[in-house]
Amino acid sequence: MKNIAIIPARSGSKGVIDKNIRLLAGKPLMAHTICAALESGQFDEVMVSTDSEKYAQIAREWGASVPFLRSEATSTDSASSWDMVQEVLDGYRERGKEFDTFCLLQPTSPLRDGEDIRAAYEIFRERASFAVVSVCEAEHSPLWCGHLPESGEFTDFIDEAGMKQRQAGSPFYRLNGAIYIVSTRRFAQDRFLYKEGSYAYIMSQDKSVDIDTMLDFRLAEVIFDELKRG
Repeated sequence: MKNIAIIPARSGSKGVIDKNIRLLAGKPLMAHTICAALESGQFDEVMVSTDSEKYAQIAREWGASVPFLRSEATSTDSASSWDMVQEVLDGYRERGKEFDTFCLLQPTSPLRDGEDIRAAYEIFRERASFAVVSVCEAEHSPLWCGHLPESGEFTDFIDEAGMKQRQAGSPFYRLNGAIYIVSTRRFAQDRFLYKEGSYAYIMSQDKSVDIDTMLDFRLAEVIFDELKRG
């Protein structure tokens, strides 16, 4: 298989300004993901999709390719990740390069490492015809969640039988946003990954930190510090 890692790093973050290049444990945030992709040894190409020449230069310094910048259309808040992926695949095809799989690696998951990527690709090679997507065990059971009316009254908020079964039931898992390995052939036909032919790669909660706020940054720094101390 020919595989490409696609690391999205647009410059328009509003929650944390310049989030993708903000230093975390001494490295720009996106550098952690670039290093993990290179360390994994799974890719023919590790590229960063960005709309910023400044970001592109930083990405290249850490070993990634940036053969072209992201278009304005795929750099807006409303643009989907899959539109960006399609743009990348089309851009490489125009340059004479095609791939059997792409792996979307969001830089906001800096605790995912090369071993995680290798293990996820092993699942893909052994079982998957469509995709492998990373998950972790949910921190809270969805059986404790429900909709509330404007009055705030607990009318049909949760199911009594479900509450009783919570402790005995199987664990719930959530998408953690760290790894998406996808067949490019199947992606051309269907962008909804969660169906037959797709499998989960289960990660621990502490490696599943998804950085969106400064609180997430601080949590990641604490975990990196603990890892450094062994």
